[in-house]
Amino acid sequence: MSKLSPEEIEKLKSNLKEKGYKLTPQRRAIVDVIIRNEGNHLTTEELYDLVKKECPEIGLATVYRTVQLLEEIGVICKLDLNDGCGRYELVHEEENHQHHHLVCTICGSVIEVQDDLLEVLEHEVEEKYKFKITNHSVKFFGICERCAQNYNK
Repeated sequence: MSKLSPEEIEKLKSNLKEKGYKLTPQRRAIVDVIIRNEGNHLTTEELYDLVKKECPEIGLATVYRTVQLLEEIGVICKLDLNDGCGRYELVHEEENHQHHHLVCTICGSVIEVQDDLLEVLEHEVEEKYKFKITNHSVKFFGICERCAQNYNK
């Protein structure tokens, strides 16, 4: 389980303060749950269900507002995995771009691709179109290994 370092907590506090907000216990609980579930691409409702176990008094509206705020200040980003749900994941400062995702069209599992394999293509696009790319998001849809084994039987 990864935890926010003291430096990351201070940065989060200052980002919130700049926007006129504080790192309340409820917001901290939400961030902690997001960190503990990194890679799970939780919806707001799933996040609420997990946070409610630790913070029974928290309301769904608080979770929605906090998720929106965390996205606004760049702590998390929203993913559209074509399943009709907004899903969220942590933004890592060391990443130049969002990482890519493999989405199984049978079971819905999501596999993160950590390597940025599009650097050459990105450079060519920037040169050809005189367009400065600041980020990109790539999703590949197909069948995961487990489903493919069952699919071929």
